Amino acid sequence: MAGSGPRRATGWRGRPAQEEPPSWSSSPPGDRRPGTLQRRRRALVRILVVDDDPRALALLEKFLRSRGHQVIAARDGSQAITQFVAHDPQLVLLDVNMPERSGFDVLAEIRATSQVPVIMVTVRNTTEDKVRGLRAGADDYVTKPFDLDEIEARIEAVQRRYLADAPEGQVEVGPLLIDHDAKRVLVEGRELRLSPREYQVLAVLASQPGRVLAPPEIARRAWPRDEGTSDDVAKYVYLLRQKLQAACPGLELIHTVRGFGYRLEPPGDGDEGTGTQLGPGPR
Repeated sequence: MAGSGPRRATGWRGRPAQEEPPSWSSSPPGDRRPGTLQRRRRALVRILVVDDDPRALALLEKFLRSRGHQVIAARDGSQAITQFVAHDPQLVLLDVNMPERSGFDVLAEIRATSQVPVIMVTVRNTTEDKVRGLRAGADDYVTKPFDLDEIEARIEAVQRRYLADAPEGQVEVGPLLIDHDAKRVLVEGRELRLSPREYQVLAVLASQPGRVLAPPEIARRAWPRDEGTSDDVAKYVYLLRQKLQAACPGLELIHTVRGFGYRLEPPGDGDEGTGTQLGPGPR
């Protein structure tokens, strides 16, 4: 519109993004200090917003920033991948209808290396498209037009689900140290370079050291969208063993219990009779 900047982008509804004061709640029971208030906690995240509509992109960026989030913007699929690699976002709002590289193409590239939450945003309202997006690895799917409050609510809901499953802090098993906050793995103080999937499989094993985990259980937890198989688990266990051996020759942490599964256990903690092997695991 001439003479004034647009407050809403085409295909969007609801109130425009605007700055508003922080939300406060009263003190918890037992805190009797007069006039005490405490800020209501809300997870603030680094969000990659991808949309080829400049008005929609600007509106979402302004709205999310007003809520305290850090926003990285991308105008097309190629820029989305570049920004994703450069900034490691904690959540992605991804438009489907983009020229050259569609949102589905971008989602496939993201899922090749990351399980970061992705919310698909599109004007497509068919069940077929929604099913395609969800089966490709999207965590949620919303259609335009929608209220901006709905976007915020969906971001919060996806983050709650994601954070509920995410391990925190550090896990130490013998010479192995997994720092879940930094996403680093150290073996006797030396950093181990792992792919995201190798990291997830190792994290599942390390979550219950000494316990035998069946391949289907490992697959279910490392591939939360039911994409993994027992053969995939065997492949990644083999790769992990190779990297652990290369980093620390002679070290055996992942033990195979034939016919049952795998157990992560430091040397000397009772691996007798497990049938430890370097090749793919139980069949």
